[in-house]
Amino acid sequence: MASNERIEKLRHVLKNRHLDLKVILEDIHDPHNVNAIYRTCEAIGVMDVILLYINKEFPDIKFKSSASACKWIDIHKFSNPIDIIPKLKEQGHQIYSLVLDEKAKTIYDIDWTKPSTIVVGNEHRGVSPDMQRLSTQNIYIPMNGIIESLNVSVATAVTLYEAFRQRKISKKHSENNIDSEWLEKKLQDWIINRSEF
Repeated sequence: MASNERIEKLRHVLKNRHLDLKVILEDIHDPHNVNAIYRTCEAIGVMDVILLYINKEFPDIKFKSSASACKWIDIHKFSNPIDIIPKLKEQGHQIYSLVLDEKAKTIYDIDWTKPSTIVVGNEHRGVSPDMQRLSTQNIYIPMNGIIESLNVSVATAVTLYEAFRQRKISKKHSENNIDSEWLEKKLQDWIINRSEF
């Protein structure tokens, strides 16, 4: 059984989750990249990570390499974007595909205080044209060097931390915005099923 101190720690973490900030991983095949993205999501408080594998098998992700970060986030699996993107839009989400295109908006030009979903793509092909068409907006990370792109897990981290920075400054996403019923239900789940981590 978790100690009172542990329970309060878990409650504090849940109060600071960003339930309206999500990440979609499209056909990312390297488990190290997936695990690194899990760690970043957990660190800043993203609750939902969506694995979208259209052209690949779902990867076999090992808990150790993500430092068990995947135990503290909710992972959803889909094989067709039509099964998830319209639902997110109905919930008011802006869908942003992270691409290599300087004609797109930069990650610094986006209002990340609004419900947002970031789509990151395959290490070699990037976000698919179909996903880009389903997205609200393509975005990119400005770069000044000779190297034209960042590793997908690093690019995801840079983007998420910009979202996190804006949300911290705006104070729109405070612990007061977390539904208490959801929090207590999730807390019980963590205490019962994840107390060993």
